[in-house]
Amino acid sequence: MTDNNVVAFKQEGAIDDPLTEILRSGAKRLIEQAVEAKFAAFLAQHADLKLPDGRQRVVRHGYDPVRAIQTGVGPVEVEKPKARDRGAGDDERIRYASSILPKWARRTKSLDVLLPALYLRGVSTSDFQDVLTACSARARPIFHLA
Repeated sequence: MTDNNVVAFKQEGAIDDPLTEILRSGAKRLIEQAVEAKFAAFLAQHADLKLPDGRQRVVRHGYDPVRAIQTGVGPVEVEKPKARDRGAGDDERIRYASSILPKWARRTKSLDVLLPALYLRGVSTSDFQDVLTACSARARPIFHLA
């Protein structure tokens, strides 16, 4: 008996499209490189701060937990490096705050613009293609005044 009648069900979050997987992995690598470059610049900015024994005051201290950021190519799991200030009290502690991955961000700014436009214009007129085209073209405004 060589016939197999077992059907594999698509798992939640699984990608059937290999091109989408390539885009997501590329987006993840680009985000990681940008975050690491910003963090290296932060550490270089504070490299002259030393402890009395000569060690660096601000050092890398692992990563925050991995979180998913919703992007145009789907969710991308990213992690943000953490810094540790070894020589300060709570009031003068140097903290690292990523401008690329803020603590509160769960999706990219392009999606924050797209979602209200899809809701207000796309759902009411059932014309999603015009809304998506307007959101992707920065030269054209999303909303047109009549």
